[in-house]
Amino acid sequence: MTLDSSGVRSGGDEIQTITKVVLVGHCGFDQASIGRAVASAVPSAALESVFDTAGLQQHAGPDALLLVNRVLDGRFSTGSGVELIQELAASEHAPAMMLISNYPEAQAKAVDAGALQGFGKNALRSQQTAEKLQAAVLSSLAK
Repeated sequence: MTLDSSGVRSGGDEIQTITKVVLVGHCGFDQASIGRAVASAVPSAALESVFDTAGLQQHAGPDALLLVNRVLDGRFSTGSGVELIQELAASEHAPAMMLISNYPEAQAKAVDAGALQGFGKNALRSQQTAEKLQAAVLSSLAK
């Protein structure tokens, strides 16, 4: 499964448009901050939050962009966001994913595990973060 420059995910014969952003394993404070950044960058995308495996299974389809916390808050199969990305990336219909972390080494591990390049909480208000979110979501919604 790949994400082209317009934000359309394709794999095999399928083409899937990302229509929602799912915050995975973020505490209430971070959830609000990240949610504001997402709403500002891609106001037409639906926004969901999940705190456990059941919620993740419900919302983590190929039409989703998951914003995964480095250290997960909630009840998941692991406490590590990078490990969760690796698990999900191995699935047949893996969603697009980004790690939310200020640590470059964690970002590198997430990309190696199958995520798109993510961003840190310190960069939530940056133009670069908005552009990353828009590249993954907004342009695909216009198709």
